[in-house]
Amino acid sequence: MRKNTVCNSVLLVCSMLLAGPCSLPMPAQAPASPYPKMAPIEQYLMNRDTEIALARSAAPDAISHDASVLVLARHGYETAVEGKNGWTCMVDRGWGGMLDNPDFWNPKIRAAGCLNPSATRSFLPYDLKRTELVLQRHSREEIIAATQAAIAKKELPALEPGAMCYMMSKTSYLFDQGDHTMSHVMFYTADDGAPWGANLANSPIIGVSYWSASPDIYPQLRTFPRIFVSLIAADKWSDGTPAMHM
Repeated sequence: MRKNTVCNSVLLVCSMLLAGPCSLPMPAQAPASPYPKMAPIEQYLMNRDTEIALARSAAPDAISHDASVLVLARHGYETAVEGKNGWTCMVDRGWGGMLDNPDFWNPKIRAAGCLNPSATRSFLPYDLKRTELVLQRHSREEIIAATQAAIAKKELPALEPGAMCYMMSKTSYLFDQGDHTMSHVMFYTADDGAPWGANLANSPIIGVSYWSASPDIYPQLRTFPRIFVSLIAADKWSDGTPAMHM
């Protein structure tokens, strides 16, 4: 993917689906969005075979070939392929990002990801719960309350060490700007990315919160388990061809 500057790449990564906007100081109000509400469900659904192929393209074939594959249906994600290696590939929609992400309802988002076994066990349940609540037409405030209740009941697990995700598909749609996708890998941690040097000058690692860019918008999120996403650009697509991001 060709961009003129490192800054452009950073801005694109920060706006993508599973990361949301950069965790910079923001006013305590929801950001403006061209997608203020959920579109008809049909706009988020895909042909089943096309979705399976896109999901698998998130990681090299050596990983995705034996992975489980989930596809989105009208009431949530369903298992389309039972895997053998503990990995899970899927195509996330806009609501898989931060709760205050302007692309939360963007019906064009198609973010292919392959989660390793640790992320499948400990991060994926949050994603599936979010999708279930979204497709039940709950508001973001109701989603937060239901998630808070599920955490209190221990229905959602603690994040496991080593949880990570490949997002190396050429054909994902992560944002409306530019080339729409970027090859990268993501690591989920319970710290704020400081041990990684995330967000420091000239660091290749961009760190964001899974929950929100500004907790002041939804103060309840301050009590949620910390899930921090550290993103690192990759120099190739999942098929091994060069992925330019400079």
